[in-house]
Amino acid sequence: MTASDSSERGYLLDNKQSEAGIRFGALSELFDPVTFRHVDRLGTGAGMRCWEVGAGGPSVAVGLAERVGSGGAVVATDIEVSWAADAADAAGGVVQVLRHDVAADPPPPGAFDLVHARLVLVHVGDRAEALRRMIGALRPGGWLLLEDADPGLQPLLCPDESGPEQRLANRLRTGFRELMAACGADLAYGRTLPRLLREAGLADVEADAYFPITSPACTVLEAATVRQIRGRLVAAGLATDAEIDTHLGNVATGRLDLATAPLVSAWGRKP
Repeated sequence: MTASDSSERGYLLDNKQSEAGIRFGALSELFDPVTFRHVDRLGTGAGMRCWEVGAGGPSVAVGLAERVGSGGAVVATDIEVSWAADAADAAGGVVQVLRHDVAADPPPPGAFDLVHARLVLVHVGDRAEALRRMIGALRPGGWLLLEDADPGLQPLLCPDESGPEQRLANRLRTGFRELMAACGADLAYGRTLPRLLREAGLADVEADAYFPITSPACTVLEAATVRQIRGRLVAAGLATDAEIDTHLGNVATGRLDLATAPLVSAWGRKP
């Protein structure tokens, strides 16, 4: 993921922290099948050029490289590229990794057949400028595939709030959302994607949404996320250390039915 938040606010989920690699793995397990279902539906194949925006971990860039082959190219960009660097090694030279801020830096050179960003723009300060730059990088007929969360559509960590463990989990998730909003995240951004793509002049715009419940990867993701933001939750008075320890213990039992915010996927073609 990438972000253009101001230096005063910063990015809540710092990709330099050790938990980031765990989160990337869990997000890959949860959402790569969704992403590649859309990538394949859009006809991504041999010889094409793809730009993976805010790559985070290597899995999407490597999957794109497998589809475009040695005659194609994948440019993977992020403001923190240490995790994505593994993609270049795994893809046999097809993937180029660049440090890049999608809302501030010019797009990588050359026109692209596919530009994709997942869980990126919700965190970017100037979302409109980032969208403009991504569309500008498409060749005529190229596809933009945006996938972003919408915590406002489904705000609960435990949709079945059946007991004190679930109520605590949902209260901490509310605190997490408050921290995200304070860092500039738009918690209702996912639902706007189809309209934004149409307003930007893209054709054949469609969208769908997906959110898992009770995946083992949800448990891994929640534990890593809470560990990563623990200090921020306590400092903001949103939870105590004892409450966080209790929640992490509850999560570790595997008996909580944990969910994610919906991932809204929207795509459109440049005329």
